[in-house]
Amino acid sequence: MAFTKTSLILFLCLLGLYFVTVKSQNCGCAPNYCCSQFGYCGTGDTYCGAGCRSGPCGGTETPTGGGSVSSIVTQQFFNNIIKKTASGCAGKRFYTRDSFINAANTFSNFANSVTRREIATMFAHFTHETGHFCYIGAIINGTSLAKKRKRNRRSRDDCDQNVEQIPCEPGKGYFGHGQSLNLHLRRQPEVVGSNPTVGFKTSLRFWMNSVRPVLNQGFGATIRAINGMECDGGNTGAVNERIMYYRDYCGQLGVDPGSNLSC
Repeated sequence: MAFTKTSLILFLCLLGLYFVTVKSQNCGCAPNYCCSQFGYCGTGDTYCGAGCRSGPCGGTETPTGGGSVSSIVTQQFFNNIIKKTASGCAGKRFYTRDSFINAANTFSNFANSVTRREIATMFAHFTHETGHFCYIGAIINGTSLAKKRKRNRRSRDDCDQNVEQIPCEPGKGYFGHGQSLNLHLRRQPEVVGSNPTVGFKTSLRFWMNSVRPVLNQGFGATIRAINGMECDGGNTGAVNERIMYYRDYCGQLGVDPGSNLSC
C-alpha cells in the first residue's frame, strides 16, 4: 500500500517520538530533570523520588531547581562534604545533616522557598568557613558572623553591664544574644558552640537578613555580603575557593551557577 502524504508525516512523527523515548529511557535527560526508575525524564516525585536513577533525585522539584530543603540537602550531599574532613576534626562529630534540616525548618520562609542554587551558595560558604565542617568555632565565630558582631554590641568576648538594660552573665563570651531566635543565650551563650542546631540557626538568621537579599545579584554579591574584605584583591585565594565550591555544588545539584560569580 502506497503512503499518502498525510500517512508519511504521521509515520515520521511517530518515528521521532520513538527515538526521543529511547533517549529518555537511556537517561539522556536535560539538566534539572530526573531519570525515573523506569527510564523516563521529568520532575516531581514520580521522576525524582523512589528509584530515581540520575539528576536532582530526592523529592519534589521544579525545572528552576526548587524544592523542600530536606529534598535538596540529602544525606548523600551532606556526606560528600563532611567526608573530606579529617577524622580528628571536632566538627565531624558535631555537625549533622539533621541538625541543619531542623534549624532550616524553623525558618518557614526559607524552608518553603529555598532553591538548589541557594543551597549551593550557602554550603559553598559553609565549606569555606568550616573547612568542610571541621572547625566548630568557624560557623559560629567565623567570617560570616563577624559582620553580625559589628552590628550587635553584645556580640563580643566580654560583658558590659551598661550596653543594654538586660545584663549579660559576667565572664562569658557572647556570639549574639539570640533574642530573635527565642533562645536564652544571655545566660548560656556557650550553647551556640555545643548545639549544632543552634549554631546553624544563628547562621541562618544572618543569612536571611544579610545574604539572601542579594542572591539575585549573583554569587559574587554573597561573598561581599559575608566578607567584603576578601573582595577587590583583599584575598583572591579565598574568593576563588568559595567559587570553586559553589561550582562544584551547583554541578552536584544540577543547577546552572549563573553569572557574576566573583565579587
